[in-house]
Amino acid sequence: MQEEQRSASSLRRSRRPPHDARSSAVSPRATGTKAAGAAVPYPGPMRMRPTLSWTPAGDPLPGTTDLRQVTEALSSGGVLVLSGAGISTESGIPDYRGAGGSLSRHTPMTYQDFTAAPQARRRYWARSHLGWRTFGQARPNAGHRAVAAFGRHGLVSGVITQNVDGLHQAAGSQDVVELHGSLARVVCLSCGAGCSRQELARRLTQANTGFDPVAAGMNPDGDADLTDEQVGDFVVAPCTVCGGVLKPDVVFFGEAVPPARVAACRELVERATSLLVLGSSLTVMSGLRFVRQAALAGKPVLIVNRDPTRGDRHALTRVELPLGAALGAVADRLGVPLDGRPQPPL
Repeated sequence: MQEEQRSASSLRRSRRPPHDARSSAVSPRATGTKAAGAAVPYPGPMRMRPTLSWTPAGDPLPGTTDLRQVTEALSSGGVLVLSGAGISTESGIPDYRGAGGSLSRHTPMTYQDFTAAPQARRRYWARSHLGWRTFGQARPNAGHRAVAAFGRHGLVSGVITQNVDGLHQAAGSQDVVELHGSLARVVCLSCGAGCSRQELARRLTQANTGFDPVAAGMNPDGDADLTDEQVGDFVVAPCTVCGGVLKPDVVFFGEAVPPARVAACRELVERATSLLVLGSSLTVMSGLRFVRQAALAGKPVLIVNRDPTRGDRHALTRVELPLGAALGAVADRLGVPLDGRPQPPL
C-alpha cells in the first residue's frame, strides 16, 4: 500500500502521460522519435473525450458477400490495411461493438480514471493480470495470416492496426503501425522507463500469491471481468527505477494517439493506392480520420466488417463475411498461398 501511495504521489508531481518512443511499432526514422528503450519524457498531456458508441445516420451502405472489388484492389497492389478488433475475434479475443461485444457489459478503462485514483489502477491491474494469461496466449488466425501473405507478395504496402495484441506481427506482417500501442509493453508515467509485460506479470504473480479468481469473461484490451471484491487486496507493482506508476503502453479511451504516430500513419495513407478496412466499426476518430483522408484523396476505400461502420459513406463496398473466410477466399482467387493451413469455408 505504501508503494502504491508513493507511486500516486510521483504521478501527481509529473502529470505526464506515456511517451511515444516505446508505443509505436514504426521505425524511429519514420516517427522522428528515439529508438525503443530510451527514456523519452512526453512533451505534455493530450486528452480527449472518449467515444464509446456510434449510431448510424441516414441510409447505410448495404452489406454484400461479393469479394470482387476487394480482390481487384489487392491484385493491383499498394493496399494499406487498417484493422480493428474484429480481425482478432477468431483468435479468441472479443471485440468491443459487434454482436455480444464487450461494451455491452464492460466500460473500458479511461486515461482520466487510471491517472486519477490508486483504486482504479488496482482494479485495472488485477483484471489485466488475470486476462493476460489468456490474452498473451492468443495466436494469429486466418485473417492475420492472409494479410501477412498479401504483404509478402507485394500486394499490401503496410498495416495500421487499432489492436494491441501483436497478432499481425506474429503472423509475419512487416511495416505494422500499432496505432493504439501494445499490451506487450509497460511504461512508467514518471520517468519513462519501460519493461516487457512478461516481466511485469512475473512481478505481479510474486506479489499476489494465491490470486486466482474466476473471471466472467475477457475484453479486447486483455481486461478480465472481475468484481470489486475480487480485486480489493491486489498489490500493484511500481516502477523499479523510480517507484512511479506503471501503465500498459497502450492508448486508453480518452487519451490521444501520439502525433508522431498519427503523422506516420498519414504518410502510409498518402503512399497507398487504396485503403482496406478489416474488422473495425471506425467509431473512434483515431482510425476514421485515415478513411476520410483516403477518400478525400480519391483513393478507393473498401471495408470488410459484419456490421455497418462509421466510414461506410466513404467506401466503395462493405463485405459482411467472416474475415478469415473472406480473406482466405481472396487469397485463393489471387493464387496467394498462406501457410499451408486449410482455410475456413465461406
